[in-house]
Amino acid sequence: MALGDSRSKTDQVKPKDQFDLLHDERVRSVVYQLLTAAVVGWVGWYLFTTTAHNLEMRGMDSGFGFLGFEAGFDPAFRLVAYEVGVGTYGDIFLIGILNTLYISFLSIIAMTLVGFSVGVLRLSNNWLVAKVALAYVEIFRNTPLLIQVIFWYTGIFSLLPQIRNSLDLSAGAEVVLLNNRGLYLPWPVPGDLLWMTGLALGIAIILAVLFRRWAHKRQDITGQLIPTLIPGAALIVFLPGIVYWMTGSPLGWEIPELEGFNFAGGATLPPAFLALFVALTIYHSAHLAESVRAGILSVGPGQSDAAMAIGLRKNRLMSLVIIPQAMPAIVPPMISLWMNVVKNSSLAIAIGYPDLVAVFMQTSLNQAGHAIEIVGMTMAFYMFVSLTISWLLNIYNKRVQLVER
Repeated sequence: MALGDSRSKTDQVKPKDQFDLLHDERVRSVVYQLLTAAVVGWVGWYLFTTTAHNLEMRGMDSGFGFLGFEAGFDPAFRLVAYEVGVGTYGDIFLIGILNTLYISFLSIIAMTLVGFSVGVLRLSNNWLVAKVALAYVEIFRNTPLLIQVIFWYTGIFSLLPQIRNSLDLSAGAEVVLLNNRGLYLPWPVPGDLLWMTGLALGIAIILAVLFRRWAHKRQDITGQLIPTLIPGAALIVFLPGIVYWMTGSPLGWEIPELEGFNFAGGATLPPAFLALFVALTIYHSAHLAESVRAGILSVGPGQSDAAMAIGLRKNRLMSLVIIPQAMPAIVPPMISLWMNVVKNSSLAIAIGYPDLVAVFMQTSLNQAGHAIEIVGMTMAFYMFVSLTISWLLNIYNKRVQLVER
């Protein structure tokens, strides 16, 4: 047999693949990306230069120097100190951001709690409870949010009793009062040693978390179930309470008191804030309730049967078995709902709540001009908040995803 014939097929040299510049997939991918970047860059450059030219032709200033100019108006509601004649448009921008984040944060917490509660009640075995939850969802989910905002403002909070006939929500203590000018609440006045109580609270929370982790590890090893809710809550309550009592109760309260035609002291939430808060909470909780119901139904009935078979009590079944497995289906739509709460808070302009759109993109724009800068800053704020919410909840979503084996 010839030497050449003894060479096995595996030893034969395969011809090299020919490189085709026009049909190579990697080359096409890079070329398409470069073309896309070039088109986007050209469009951006064209818009920028055209806008700058038009502003120059009309003698209009551009830039962000106006943020240091004096703002000649006072927002009706603010969380930071502000003085008319001294405060600038930069201060107004900050006030608008804080007001928007304040109403959005409280509404997100409330709508999450209400949405989960209504979603669970939708699956109740009690016919009346299930139908009431269904009516709640169908009515508020299918009504435009703007109409709900106006309804709560003009039809509810604006028709409350006047100052002297305020509703006492504190059971006769006259410290929480509600009338057509808003909700009046006590305001805390911290003392010098209150920081020690805060430190004790932080330590108590850390200890409660460590105790819970230890109890779970012990349960995994021995199977022994150690209650953590009551001991953890007691630790969080009693440790700061003892420190608070030993430091002389360094916390006072400023109580609203009637002086003339209005209340003085304490904290005040205007009717526009209350109406927007209620509308945002109810509208978005109705959407979340359906997501919660769908997530619970996505968990197979065998999970409940298995939990009951190993002796798990019915009152712990939902919180320990069903909800944790339903969270992967609940979190994605909840991300969108949280972002929508922040963006839909801009409807406050319809009832006069001084959010970012009302005080900055409306009043400030009308006074100072600089429409491009003001609109751009407002859009950047909402985009930043939405992306932050999406990023944080996506981290949580990855943690609750079920791992396939």
